Amino acid sequence: MAFSVAPTLETERLVLRPYRQDDFVAFADYFASPRSIYTDGPVSRMAAWDLFTAGAGRWMIAGHGAWTIERKSDSCAVGLVSLNTAITLPDPELGWILWEGFEGQGYAFEAALNARNFAFDILQWPELISGIHKDNAASIRLAGRLGAVRDTALCLAEEPETLFYRHKAQ
Repeated sequence: MAFSVAPTLETERLVLRPYRQDDFVAFADYFASPRSIYTDGPVSRMAAWDLFTAGAGRWMIAGHGAWTIERKSDSCAVGLVSLNTAITLPDPELGWILWEGFEGQGYAFEAALNARNFAFDILQWPELISGIHKDNAASIRLAGRLGAVRDTALCLAEEPETLFYRHKAQ
């Protein structure tokens, strides 16, 4: 099944929806901050725009990409979750980012689980990886909570600080 735009997915508390232009402010703020150090930041506002449009445009080109994570209770955007393929990666990647102040509430787990289920059930991908900086303890814990297992054989010369966690379809 091919998608040219992100489908809207729902969980009990969240909506995973296509990016909207007004999502860019929080996205750019995150990527300008020191919090983005584990996700290739900080970067300039122009570089953040390129990342933002790439996440949205990947749907049209590749049939998968990123979603804004929106809280149902107040329609507040709390972060993003994505499914990515890249020529540098051996398998599709599941990634997540929460905006400041939204950590520790289970949003990343709920969104990542839903995106992962979409990858397995709808896209029929047999495996995913999550590349996580070795010092990003919160994301490493989340990968474990999602049932992903560290793939010690996978390492990329371009990303020596990245640990890879493998998610397998049940």
